[in-house]
Amino acid sequence: MILLNLSHPLTAEQRQQIETLAGQPITRLIERMAQFDLERPFAEQVITLVESLGLAPAEWQRSPLLVNLPSLNFGAAATLAELHGRCGYFPPIVRLRPVSGSLPPRYEVAEIVNLQGLRDAARKRRG
Repeated sequence: MILLNLSHPLTAEQRQQIETLAGQPITRLIERMAQFDLERPFAEQVITLVESLGLAPAEWQRSPLLVNLPSLNFGAAATLAELHGRCGYFPPIVRLRPVSGSLPPRYEVAEIVNLQGLRDAARKRRG
C-alpha cells in the first residue's frame, strides 16, 4: 500500500503498527509535512500539496492508499475533499493518539479509520 504522510514524520514503530492494522506492507511512503498559510486560501494550497505527492491519475484510482492527514482541521478537511475528487472515494486514514504517561510525549497508532465505510453507512441513515 502507499502511505501518504502529510503530518509529522512517522517512527519505525508507528509504521509497523500501521502495517499490522492494515494487514499489508507499506510498499511506498510519501511524506510531505503540510504547512498551511492561514492568510491564503486553502484550496490552492491543498492542490499544490497533493500535486507534490507525484501520483499519476491511474495511481490515484487504482493503488491502495492510506493517509495520515495534516494536523490542522481545516487543512485536513480540504485535503480530504481533494483526495476524494482524485480517488473517487474517501481513502482510509491513520489516527494517532498520545501514549499515556510518556515523557517526552510519544504517539502510537490508534486505528485506521475506514472513511468510505463510514460514509456508506451514513447514507443508509439518511432516511
